[in-house]
Amino acid sequence: MKLLQNLKKYLPSPLEVNKYRHIHIFGDSLKQTELWTFNRSSTAKGIGVGIFCAFLPMPFEMIAAAFMAVTLRANLPFAVALVWVSNPITWIPMYTPPYLLGAAILNVEPVELAKITVLELGWHYVALWLGCLLVGAVLGLSSHFFISYFWRSQVKQRWAARKSFRAKRLVLLRKAQAETLTQETDESKESNTADR
Repeated sequence: MKLLQNLKKYLPSPLEVNKYRHIHIFGDSLKQTELWTFNRSSTAKGIGVGIFCAFLPMPFEMIAAAFMAVTLRANLPFAVALVWVSNPITWIPMYTPPYLLGAAILNVEPVELAKITVLELGWHYVALWLGCLLVGAVLGLSSHFFISYFWRSQVKQRWAARKSFRAKRLVLLRKAQAETLTQETDESKESNTADR
């Protein structure tokens, strides 16, 4: 959770974002607080949207991620940042399994990238899109639920630690009160015996 607190320092505020000139296409929707807060719901949605959009085989996935984040009221910085998982270095390992899945579903014989022709490109592109949509949806939803579960478990652990700390503190406080009470009674007995 300290990671989120450190990220807040570097992220622009909604007012600063509205100063950028290309942001006007979103209108006032970027002023929603859910887009910029780091709570369990918006963060989990933002991570899910980012991972889903990272698997879209198209250019400018960040725009799709931003539109989905605004529509779903997800955390915008996470949604846009996670799209960068998909880059020219990761395309082959990222898109090959979804392509093979889509080809298997459409019953299209997968071919090597070097042997693809323009005529065959259509069905293979459909297979790639189908596989990427399925894999992106499964990974996006599972990451959303994993982050929500992880966040809840962290909160429960913190509450249990607080409860344990308070219980220990209460025991120590009562012990200290009992000791002072016994000291006071001992002192009053001593003073009573000294008076006699």
